Amino acid sequence: MYKAKVFVTLKPSILDPQGNAVKKGLLSLGFNNVEDVRVGKYLEVTLEAADKEQAFKDIDEMCKKLLANPVIEDYSFELE
Repeated sequence: MYKAKVFVTLKPSILDPQGNAVKKGLLSLGFNNVEDVRVGKYLEVTLEAADKEQAFKDIDEMCKKLLANPVIEDYSFELE
């Protein structure tokens, strides 16, 4: 049994209106040292696999096909 921690973020060239809204909120609360905010997704996926190599391949495919939009998002993951 493996647990994958998946991190999905917008590519640097993609505008992040949600991140801008969070930044404005933080600034309005007095956090004047905030330079930028980017909002992403965090997912945990538990899966059965024959070995760590197979789990890695399966999670990578899941990210490419559903969990991330490779046109506008980057992803990374850790396996436990």
